[in-house]
Amino acid sequence: MAQPPVQNVAQWHPIDGTPEKKRVAIGCGVGATIETYDFIGFGTAAALYFGDVFFPESDPLSGTLLSFATLGIGFAVRPLGGIVGGYLGDRIGRKPVLVGSLLLMGVATVLIGVLPTYQMVGVWAAVLLVVVRVIQGLAFGAEWGGAILMTFEHAPWRKRGLYTGITQAGFPVGLLLANLAFLASVPLGSQWAWRVPFLLSAVLIVVGIMIRLKIDESPEFEELKEEGAVSKNPLLEVLRDDWRNVLRAFCLRIAETAGYAVSVTFMLSYISLNDIADRPVTLTALLVAAALGIGATAWYGHLSDRFGRRPVYMVGCALVAVWGVPLFLAVNTETAVLIVLAFVISYTVCQNSLAGVQGAWFSELFNAKTRTSGASLAYQLSAVVSGFTPLLATALYGNFGWIGPALLFTAYGLLGLLAALATPETWGAKEREQVERLAREVKGVNTHASWARRTDATTV
Repeated sequence: MAQPPVQNVAQWHPIDGTPEKKRVAIGCGVGATIETYDFIGFGTAAALYFGDVFFPESDPLSGTLLSFATLGIGFAVRPLGGIVGGYLGDRIGRKPVLVGSLLLMGVATVLIGVLPTYQMVGVWAAVLLVVVRVIQGLAFGAEWGGAILMTFEHAPWRKRGLYTGITQAGFPVGLLLANLAFLASVPLGSQWAWRVPFLLSAVLIVVGIMIRLKIDESPEFEELKEEGAVSKNPLLEVLRDDWRNVLRAFCLRIAETAGYAVSVTFMLSYISLNDIADRPVTLTALLVAAALGIGATAWYGHLSDRFGRRPVYMVGCALVAVWGVPLFLAVNTETAVLIVLAFVISYTVCQNSLAGVQGAWFSELFNAKTRTSGASLAYQLSAVVSGFTPLLATALYGNFGWIGPALLFTAYGLLGLLAALATPETWGAKEREQVERLAREVKGVNTHASWARRTDATTV
């Protein structure tokens, strides 16, 4: 990992991070929380309610398929949001993208809460649901790159895994809040049980916008502007020069996000279709997993700071590969404790061990001037696969029983493992030693400058 000259580190690349590094990490994490609350809340509603609300003329399995197809549309447009958000992030800055994507997501989510049902307007209900889902997908696609890059570029070099892990922890917080809202709304009846969680998003959006408006722009982007080195076409440049890293990060990401789509999104529907447990049990299981995942995500990022990005990611992918069949065996016992344990392992161990590393690893794979475009493109392209994974898992279940989605989950883990082997280590022992040496040099330069200032003042 090439480092800038020592004289540039103090000003543009503070090796111990900027003064507001913690506020940026938390602020970006809060935004990620809100966006996840909105986007993942749709997945929960799709699994538990939308089949009956928007597609009642279908049989239960077909209704679930159509509901998941609508869910997948939001994932399908996320690459477009990632492309636009990444392009703007590399051209005009990370901060405007952060604020704009959050506002767009909030408007779309509140609209879901007031949509008419099939009983009210017929097929137009499903059409309107698809429209707002597309808007959600565009906003969520633009969100991740800006949030992670702002945190990464403000963070201490030796703790970039931890700091980006804090931002990534916003996703389990959002998952926790979304499912708390759905759990609390169960007694409200079939109409309000799915509407209220989306309407509550309005409160979170106001808080998120206020926090993000106070965050300063990335120091590395400011450096690029100062030097006149902002890329004129970052998307074209990253596809021309860094397409291999885009492909690697794409495959790495699939193991995490598509694995989640099987082990959580599809699993919620699987449990409901087979009357394995009632909704409070499944939502409680997801709440426990999400609560544990908040600290776990940041911890896995910290581990990658100590041992490297690739070793932590490889262990996580290996766990995904071996967990597929045991996951379904545990759920099929219909025992509440084992169902909770299954969700905890799937999310807190398998998914979080990958998500906690992605922020730092994906950012380090690309140069600063195309970093948002490259990381966002790879991250959001994989969303197309994960978005339609519940649909694929449902189809496999219909043809082969539970073993179909179980083996699909295993296949995603193996793909991630192969991708990790093929991806360069960006924070290995060599890179850590380089940064330690650079830190000592910077400290020496700063100490000398401080001594010189004191000497000048004494002379005067």
